[in-house]
Amino acid sequence: MADTEQAEEITPAPEAGARSSADSRAERRAAKLAKEIGAFAKSHGGSAEGQLAHIGRGVIRIALVGANGEWGTLVAPSQGIAQRAAELAGLTLREDFDGELAAKVRTGPYEWSRMAGLQIGGPSND
Repeated sequence: MADTEQAEEITPAPEAGARSSADSRAERRAAKLAKEIGAFAKSHGGSAEGQLAHIGRGVIRIALVGANGEWGTLVAPSQGIAQRAAELAGLTLREDFDGELAAKVRTGPYEWSRMAGLQIGGPSND
């Protein structure tokens, strides 16, 4: 009987440069979003709360509500980046955009003019 050895299949590890490049890109994107979250909070009463929602193909909406009731949204390319941005910005995250958070939202003439599908025109909130 002949000795036969079965070669073990060795999967090469990902290149260190490739992995750190993707990680650093994600960290830069999270830092940029965190800066935008911070700017929003600063210009709308000094603080903000938010909620993350999947909007399709891994894309995440970051809904923001400022202390003064103004609101806005940002979009992150992944859940991890959205979470990291919120963490870096010190954003208080809510599980749901529930009644308590929704009650803090202040709508103005601009939002009212855009309701029910009307997407053109409308006055600003100022």
